[in-house]
Amino acid sequence: MTTRCQPTRRQFLAGAAAALAAPYFVPAKAFGANDRINVGYIGCGRRADGLQGVPGDAHVLALADINRRRLEDWAKGKLGKQYGISESMLFPDYREMLALDALDAVIISSPDHWHALHAIHAMEAGKDVYVEKPMTLTIREGRLMVDAARTHGRICQVGSQQRSTQENRVGCALVRAGRIGNVHTVHTANYPSPWECTLPEEDAPEYINWDMWCGPTPYRGYHEKLYTPRGGKQGHEWGWISYRPYSGGEMTGWGAHGLDQIQWALGMDNSGPVEIWPVLDEEPPSDGVHIGPRWPVHMRYANGALVKLDDQGAAGGGWFEGDEGEIKIDRGRYAIKPDTLDDDLPELEPIPFVGETNEHIANWLHCVRTRQTPNADVEIGHRSTTVCHLGNIARWLKRPITWDPATETFPGDEEANRFLDRERRAPWTLA
Repeated sequence: MTTRCQPTRRQFLAGAAAALAAPYFVPAKAFGANDRINVGYIGCGRRADGLQGVPGDAHVLALADINRRRLEDWAKGKLGKQYGISESMLFPDYREMLALDALDAVIISSPDHWHALHAIHAMEAGKDVYVEKPMTLTIREGRLMVDAARTHGRICQVGSQQRSTQENRVGCALVRAGRIGNVHTVHTANYPSPWECTLPEEDAPEYINWDMWCGPTPYRGYHEKLYTPRGGKQGHEWGWISYRPYSGGEMTGWGAHGLDQIQWALGMDNSGPVEIWPVLDEEPPSDGVHIGPRWPVHMRYANGALVKLDDQGAAGGGWFEGDEGEIKIDRGRYAIKPDTLDDDLPELEPIPFVGETNEHIANWLHCVRTRQTPNADVEIGHRSTTVCHLGNIARWLKRPITWDPATETFPGDEEANRFLDRERRAPWTLA
């Protein structure tokens, strides 16, 4: 078995050629009057900490967060000192930041239940968008985000950075090229679904606008471990990532990485599975933390490939079994068997900025300049996140469901179609 964790000479040369072919930024006149891209952040929490700063000659202009203390800390910290962020560019209400004429683009790292509204409002305001994964909380939100990007001519990159990681590109390309023959089975992690929050209410700190944090979800009183994405490992007190109605649990949290790689490798970026069912007689025992539905889920694609969420594959990818070999794909690596199957790697379309998170953002900024399609375009993000939602819906219904990727509906299944979207608390509604 061959394991690849570093680019081969051929891959390195291809990346270098791409960088030479596409300069870091095209001349400013091709973008607009300004000679730099002015970026704002919506959400300055845990994930945003890993996204601080923008590559190249882009500039961080403004910050928006419902936590006043976070805004002040960021402005006084490394980011504020690097870009000279003034107090007038700190916004407790993101809508005021989006009204800035000087703002060109936004990085959205808010909680999952806010992603769609933040992104759609930004694109309606003429801003390009980088939105963290998982892209959506419901399937319909994803289609509305795609529609907004196309209607307003906006670049929208989803934070699935493995789309900009060279080893993931190569591994998925090997599967698509048929190196392991026809893929009959794919194994991946058994991502937990979310559960209902039973945390008691506490007084919210005066510097947090808790009503706005709840936003489109039903109002629920503050709790420190609800406000934290992952709050700890004591019982079920795990943070909003694992609670309905704020997130799809780790099914969308980690599934947005692994199931995205499966979509990519199977060549299904514009489609999805057609049959999904929970394996109700195989529920694993509770691990003491994840108490939501955890039945293994199986999904079948129209080409016959069967995807099993059975914990036999990596959370960041999958184990692909073909009739001529196998390949395991994870974050920044792949392993193929027999090891001769990647002696002559498939040709990859040269793209600039192949690397980790920083390069994924650089790819987005490059596309903001050139108006090219980014590595993890909004349509890709929507389709991959939809697969995650399908797994949750099958568990919630406790039965098989049939999915039509063309119409994005459950044909003849009114009960399942009710899960396509959710009600939103006024005034945070979508048309």
